[in-house]
Amino acid sequence: GSCASNQIPTSGQMMLNFSKSEREAAELSPEDHALVEGLELSIERIQDPNPAVMRAALEHLVKEVQTATSSMTSVPKPLKFLRPHYETLKRCHAAWDKNCPTGRLLADLLAVLAMTMSKSNKREILVYKKQGSAHDLDSWGHEFVRALAGEVGAEYSARQLNSKGRFKSSAKDLVALVDEIVPFHLQHNAYAEAIDLLIETQSVPKLLGNYPKINNKALVDSGNFRRVCLYLLRCGTFMADPDDLKELRQCAFGLYERHGEFSAALGVAIQLGNDDEKTAFLARCRELFKKADDLMRKQMAFILARHQTNFEYSEDDAIDEIIGNNKLSGYYVDLGRDLDVLDPKTPEDIYKSHLGDSAFSRGSNTGNSQVDSARANLASTFVNAFVNAGFGEDLLMTPDGNAWLYKNKDHGMLAAAASLGMIMMWNVEEGLTAIDKFLYSNDENIKAGACLAIGILSSSVRHESDPPIALLPEHVASTSHIMSMASVIGLGIAYAGTARSDVLDAIAPMVSGPMAISEVAFAALSLGQIYVGTCDAEVASIFIQKLMEASDANLDVPEAKFLGLGLALLFLGRGEKGDAMLEALKTIEHSLGLYASIALETCAFAATGDVLKIQRMLHICAEQHLKVQQPVEASPDILSLPTTLNSTCGQHQSLAVIGIALVTAGEEIGAEMVLRTFDHLLHYGEPAVRRAVPLALALLRISCPDYGIVDQMSRLTHDADSQVGLNAILGLGLLGAGTNNSRIAGLLRQLAEHAREPAGLFIVRLAQGLLHMGKGLLTISPFHADRSLMSKPAMGAILAFLHCCLDMKRTILDKSHFLMYHLASAMTPRFLLTVDASLNLLPVSVRVGQAVETVGQAGRPKTITGFQTHTTPVLLGVNDRAELAADEMSAKSSFLEGIVILEKDSSSPKDKTQ
Repeated sequence: GSCASNQIPTSGQMMLNFSKSEREAAELSPEDHALVEGLELSIERIQDPNPAVMRAALEHLVKEVQTATSSMTSVPKPLKFLRPHYETLKRCHAAWDKNCPTGRLLADLLAVLAMTMSKSNKREILVYKKQGSAHDLDSWGHEFVRALAGEVGAEYSARQLNSKGRFKSSAKDLVALVDEIVPFHLQHNAYAEAIDLLIETQSVPKLLGNYPKINNKALVDSGNFRRVCLYLLRCGTFMADPDDLKELRQCAFGLYERHGEFSAALGVAIQLGNDDEKTAFLARCRELFKKADDLMRKQMAFILARHQTNFEYSEDDAIDEIIGNNKLSGYYVDLGRDLDVLDPKTPEDIYKSHLGDSAFSRGSNTGNSQVDSARANLASTFVNAFVNAGFGEDLLMTPDGNAWLYKNKDHGMLAAAASLGMIMMWNVEEGLTAIDKFLYSNDENIKAGACLAIGILSSSVRHESDPPIALLPEHVASTSHIMSMASVIGLGIAYAGTARSDVLDAIAPMVSGPMAISEVAFAALSLGQIYVGTCDAEVASIFIQKLMEASDANLDVPEAKFLGLGLALLFLGRGEKGDAMLEALKTIEHSLGLYASIALETCAFAATGDVLKIQRMLHICAEQHLKVQQPVEASPDILSLPTTLNSTCGQHQSLAVIGIALVTAGEEIGAEMVLRTFDHLLHYGEPAVRRAVPLALALLRISCPDYGIVDQMSRLTHDADSQVGLNAILGLGLLGAGTNNSRIAGLLRQLAEHAREPAGLFIVRLAQGLLHMGKGLLTISPFHADRSLMSKPAMGAILAFLHCCLDMKRTILDKSHFLMYHLASAMTPRFLLTVDASLNLLPVSVRVGQAVETVGQAGRPKTITGFQTHTTPVLLGVNDRAELAADEMSAKSSFLEGIVILEKDSSSPKDKTQ
């Protein structure tokens, strides 16, 4: 046809002007023309009254659809050409006998056609497939099965919403289809689709069973269980319902256990904790240890030691010794020897004052003209303790003469004596010998420091002589305030995460008794650390009773907030288990009740990425801003608010900011998204909100110096609000804790060089100490096992430190600076150390690179990128992952991190790659 207008019509417009036969002739090739004629003839014959003709025509249609091929961009041609005849086929099906074979075959065909022709929300694929044959999914192809699975999931959800208690019986038809679809997906390596359907239809436990149609043939076998388990565990991040999450983890645990992957099963058992009411964590561990061989038991013991669990294995003392972390000190010193860093360092080696080029820098760092020498010496004490932590030797405290001890005064002497515990950390026997003499000092501060040192020394170590419980309880009840406080903090650090009743008996009277509120609060914090994440009802009732009984004057004391933190730590990572306690806290009228409830709510959902909790915390951050905008007349109750409103509003809002980071920590997508939120808070937030942002940023990337965040933190160190600046400086220390990061080291040196205030210089020094912690061999990141597990004692220790930072002027910059030693519970070597069956060092080649997420990917994707090959022992960053370079060795652990036992690999190279 010719075109009358100037505009050239498109081919589609031209086609619309032609008749049907002309269109076909124009756009169909001879092969397609023959196909269309064959299909149309079959459609006519399907309506023939003769059953034989009808059957033959239907089989021709089915054959054409089943053998059609399609590209990624087009619909198969038979489906396209049958579109006009869909309604005709539906009418035929309605008129036929549904139970005859021909009727079922037509229903199968209609189900396939419905993929492209049915209206949305009609679920016609499912409607017709239920009337057809359920056992021939293979013949219709993968895409059809995926479409059918989608409709099964949607129908299941719809029925669940509309049911009134009779749901299980009404879903039998869907369950029968699930039993066909899931094996099909698993046979064709579509693990993600299979598990998604099982999750949607609440049938995840079926993965532990057999094929419905084949006896003794497991749904998940040795070839695919790792992929299935990995996908199950990753799906857990997106589960809103705790029961569904528990079901996923129970299933993964069962699969790992069945296939002998006991180290991976132990990781899942740790994730489950005591959330599974049927099987407690300790019982689950005992079950795994019973089934495993001796070498695997040792490997599991190392994993439990890293996680700081309270499991005891009385059947074998050697294994129980490993769980008690008694071998950690020896391996750590071996690592230092291998990397040639055993020589002790002085604070000046860290400060590098000689690199400063300004007169002020040179003046402030020479010993002659220091303005605040006591504070400078105190800073050096902490830097010395953190840098030489665990090496057992330094140049200030361990040499004879105790000269350094007497260069400090009052609480500084306490910090200096306690630093000995950190220098000797994990080496209980030698450490006790070094500390013992200070226990008999005439100076109370030195004695108190020695008590705290005993606690730090035993941090995360369960020694057979158990010195803290033998030596410290007698001082807990001491009339001396400082002795009592140091002893109770020492017990909290020593027994973090152990939930020991004998320690509770020693500390509980201090919380419930008529002590000063500062002592009560520190005792509560220690109990919170000891019973972290246990939801212990007895301890919680002691805390809540104290909060209810205490007078407002007592609760106004700055230290009182640690009482709220202690309560919150009991519910760390336990989700909805804290709801009852939140209700109890609503009865406390003092602002500390609100502070404690925010602490508890964020701790309960730590590292879950729960979006609703983040939104709630953001509302709290905006509260004060809204109050300022409201006219006073609009709020008649304004006069009834407590007079401490201004100070307390700030405190609970600061805590909400920390809470946002706590909830998203360890969950990559949430952590990325929340960075933008923190930008908004910095621009528009109240002073109290802004002050907490640097600490929250540090919590997101603790011991993991992300360049973007380091830059942002560097800008914040020069903020107009001095409190934001100080928190940003400490935030830099936390970001790079134990990494020796050169960029952060340079920034801190510049800050020290230009520091005008003694307080500012003191904080810079502390940050430098954190950065160079353990000469770069330690980390305080609470996440381990490929970032899949969170050590609750470590997270509790970090939170205790962050709470100090929120009120820095009355804690770290005042007399409670020794609370920094809480970080001892989070400090652990960041190494990969390979050992043989006798637990002796076994150097092997490993590839270390950035971890890559491989879940749901086809084939055998690379798990690391940008790797370098090293010989063990090697240091690992928070986002690093290692894999063995040598094929002849195999690891007993499913992840290469910490101490890993290797053995000669007896399997073939092919099995090894699988």
